[in-house]
Amino acid sequence: MKKTSPSLDWCVVRCDNDNKWWVDSISDSENWDIEDLGIIDPKQFIYINELLDSMTEFGLQSQLVDEAFFTFEISEEVAGKKVKLERVRDSLLKAEDMLFALPDVLDEEKGPYADFLSHVTQIRVAMLNDLIEFTEPYTIEEMEEVLSEKHNNDFLEGRRSHFSDELVSILEFVPDGFELDSDLDDEKDEDDEGEEDYSDLDTHLVEVSDKDEKLLPDEDLKWEEDEDREEEVTSYEGGAPDDK
Repeated sequence: MKKTSPSLDWCVVRCDNDNKWWVDSISDSENWDIEDLGIIDPKQFIYINELLDSMTEFGLQSQLVDEAFFTFEISEEVAGKKVKLERVRDSLLKAEDMLFALPDVLDEEKGPYADFLSHVTQIRVAMLNDLIEFTEPYTIEEMEEVLSEKHNNDFLEGRRSHFSDELVSILEFVPDGFELDSDLDDEKDEDDEGEEDYSDLDTHLVEVSDKDEKLLPDEDLKWEEDEDREEEVTSYEGGAPDDK
């Protein structure tokens, strides 16, 4: 399915106190409603991609992943600690640069992102039934009922729904009362036990261009305080001055 918004060339985004990015303005304002329109940042998608990797053996269709998102790269910093993003046509799964991902929700019910969510929901349920011994096979309807209740509770409590939360809630879903041993859990256990293996560390590093490294906030993509302030204050290491 081809992208349906040729005038979508850029957007300006801002980061809130919860480390989530939201669209502040967009080039294609006729087709996009930017009220509470979230965008998945590069670090969030790196984690999402790790979860998607675990689904490959269960039939994940990578093409649906790429079709579900519009991709953007950092262009420049703008006033108000906001960032302008420029549209690129790179694959999210194969891109060498860090990209922002805006779900294609122009058609919320039948569009590419809706198809993608349906696909990963089916695969997640298949994984659960393969890895957990249920008395009766777990169903998609049961999973959707639990997630829908959570979404409604968040809405009633005034919490805005972000695409990253929606997607991770599906990819990490496990029914109450059950546990799921996954590769990610195994890696976490090894870290807790102090038995880290760094032999393949280089294969997991993400290269960031000088421009992106300058504009992307460190740690959780939040803007840092000016580090130069600390460098300007130095302690006096000499002895007490002589009285003359």
